[in-house]
Amino acid sequence: MKKLLLIAIVPLLLDAKSYLMSSIPLPKTYILNTDPYECDEDCMQAYLEKGMIFSFLAHAQNKLSDEKLDEMRTMNMSLLNVGSFMQTSNEKVRIALLLPYKKIGKYASSTTNAAFAYLLTKTQPFELKSYKVESENEEDLKKTLSKIKDDGFTFVVAPLTQNGADNIAMINPDIYVYIPTVNKKDVKSNSSYIYYGGIDYKEQTNKLLQEAASPLVVFYDDSVISTKLANYQEIAFKTQGTGRTLKYSVPAKTTNLSMYLDKNYKIANSSFFINTPIIKTGMIMSQITLYDVVYKNILSTQINYDPLLLSMTQMNDRKNMIVANSITGNTNVLIDTNSILSNDIIYDWINYTTTVGIDYFFSRMTNEDREYNLPVVENQIIYQIELLRPSLSRFVPIDSHL
Repeated sequence: MKKLLLIAIVPLLLDAKSYLMSSIPLPKTYILNTDPYECDEDCMQAYLEKGMIFSFLAHAQNKLSDEKLDEMRTMNMSLLNVGSFMQTSNEKVRIALLLPYKKIGKYASSTTNAAFAYLLTKTQPFELKSYKVESENEEDLKKTLSKIKDDGFTFVVAPLTQNGADNIAMINPDIYVYIPTVNKKDVKSNSSYIYYGGIDYKEQTNKLLQEAASPLVVFYDDSVISTKLANYQEIAFKTQGTGRTLKYSVPAKTTNLSMYLDKNYKIANSSFFINTPIIKTGMIMSQITLYDVVYKNILSTQINYDPLLLSMTQMNDRKNMIVANSITGNTNVLIDTNSILSNDIIYDWINYTTTVGIDYFFSRMTNEDREYNLPVVENQIIYQIELLRPSLSRFVPIDSHL
């Protein structure tokens, strides 16, 4: 009979809401294999089916060729915080988080959780330390980066706003900084130390415009990103030489869109491009239906890739909608580990891009294969873009019959 020795205890979950990391390292669980017989992947599968998790993990010390079986290995090792006797290096993975908490609000917590969740799925010892910064001005950022460097960190994840990213570029640090919130196209930087992970809204727009009809009716609000996108869409559509563009700014307090939609012959048979947050988008779409507007389709970028869209709009409102999405390649292990920490990497693109960046840095530090096989071109993560439509209960490919 197989005998297993379980060393240590299963670690307690840390408070997922806090972004202050404890200096006490997480205890590891070690599983000693005392079985004298070989166990192939069919044998391991049998252990799983019988619920013999520790017997399975005792043999599954290394990556398995069966993708689903390896996913179960990784998931259980993550949940139990299992250490590996086969580990070739005890060198600790050390990553700093630079958090302008007054600017990014909830993302100070959620990006920390995303980084923590990723590292939990690995057997490598790690240290994740948060550094709060009062503002994103150049002086505060330079001071905090200096402190991070003095503490021996060479890899930093910094979820900054556009202003913060601009100031980091001015500083030109000599430690590696990954900014998951900004695309390099929006920053003037030639630094080899700064990496960018922001979604490429312009490329999403270009792909969506291939589905557009004339006239293109663009709705936007007074936010920086919405206004920037509206201006880009107007220019890009005109550059295609395919027709004219109508732009309508919808102030935050505006709820009645009759002035734009009711008996407006200018927008007949048009495509709508909506650049507003999900609540405002739902209102616009419902009124397009209310005023019986005849149109080809409704287009939107990552802004409206949100499950809330499915619950707050009628199917008739969204039947001709196309949404661009760049959140791809998540594994069930990472999704579930984030879920344990009440974190979302399926729809929240900032949490997703943070995970991608942590994965990139982890690979650089350990030489392990990356989980996300996304190209890095001139220090920018390049994401795939898929066009989806919101069906009855989920987003599906635009050519799907669901």
